[in-house]
Amino acid sequence: MTDAAALRRRTQDLLAAHPPATTDRTDFLKARFDAGLAWVHYPEGLGGLGAPRTLQAVVDAELEAAGAPDNDPRRIGIGLGMAAPTILGFGTDEQKRRFLRPLWVGEEVWCQLFSEPGAGSDLAALGTRAVRDGESWAVDGQKVWTSSAHVARWGILIARTDPDVPKHRGITYFICDMTDPGVEVRPLRQITGEAEFNEVFLSGVRIPDTRRLGAVGEGWKVAQTTLMNERVSIGGMRIPREGGMIGPVAEAWRERPELRTHDLHQRLLTLWVEAEVARLTGDRLRQQLAQGQPGPEGSGMKLGFARLNQEISGLEVELLGDEGLLYDDWTMRRPDQVDFTGREAGYRYLRSKGNSIEGGTSEVLLNIVAERVLGLPSEPRTDKDVAWKDLTR
Repeated sequence: MTDAAALRRRTQDLLAAHPPATTDRTDFLKARFDAGLAWVHYPEGLGGLGAPRTLQAVVDAELEAAGAPDNDPRRIGIGLGMAAPTILGFGTDEQKRRFLRPLWVGEEVWCQLFSEPGAGSDLAALGTRAVRDGESWAVDGQKVWTSSAHVARWGILIARTDPDVPKHRGITYFICDMTDPGVEVRPLRQITGEAEFNEVFLSGVRIPDTRRLGAVGEGWKVAQTTLMNERVSIGGMRIPREGGMIGPVAEAWRERPELRTHDLHQRLLTLWVEAEVARLTGDRLRQQLAQGQPGPEGSGMKLGFARLNQEISGLEVELLGDEGLLYDDWTMRRPDQVDFTGREAGYRYLRSKGNSIEGGTSEVLLNIVAERVLGLPSEPRTDKDVAWKDLTR
């Protein structure tokens, strides 16, 4: 059985064989994956050792102390937080071997092809069609709000394969090659001036049936794994005390006493406590994850994350006064990751508005928490048993 001591020895062996100071970064990450130290709770041969998830912290601490490189998790967050657990849960052995290693190492970036112009909060109403043609599928449709599509090699895609059944039952889940003919990515400029999001047009894109995840028509079930993990990865990130959005505000308060007022002081104290509670709750949630798959609690974490970010960024702008909305780069940029704390207060204030939309709108998440955590009655759903083709759109 793998315990903390055994993992430390294994990590030390990795460091001895591949010294971080003299080993190419990608080569080191590949060696770490092959040693089962990428995500220790994954099966052997797939970057893990079948160990308890909580022991990952043992490996991470040893590697950090040795100055070993990480896999730039913010840049490949969709792959790590959404694609990987879905592939692990529903992929074939061949799919797991093909995709998980380059995903974790960061050689291949992933994006998420879920939302559509007419199917955002009501994702199951999606209209992108996939039609079977021999051993492949022809896909036509449009996706929107697709982060990192402009740098992604692969996309996790859900499409309608049967319009004659109710909307949740006629969906199938695919892996889409973003370099294939018929895939067109267009930037969506945001209020920040940049284009981190995209819209993606799919015109006759051919996807082999070997890149289907799960059974035909059971895409909604597969997508739930993606969505639950997405909310945990957004709302339950591991951060240190005063990490995240509260850090720059607390720093400005300490370093610039001329900005302080009694009212802002009281609000800062309140938000600091809430940020610390959220951080500790995230730790607790990750401990629960060690016992199984993420549940609806992740929706509560993501809900709180969005509200807290928006309130903290609003306080920061008020604290800084006229300079709060200064923002040094309004030019059209296409970043491959979001950097909240490395930018100006004005950027944080504007970008945080998207937190209550991405990863599930706050209104939808409130319903999930009410029904699945608190056990309150479900809202009436008049379209539950109506064929998708007969729905009003």
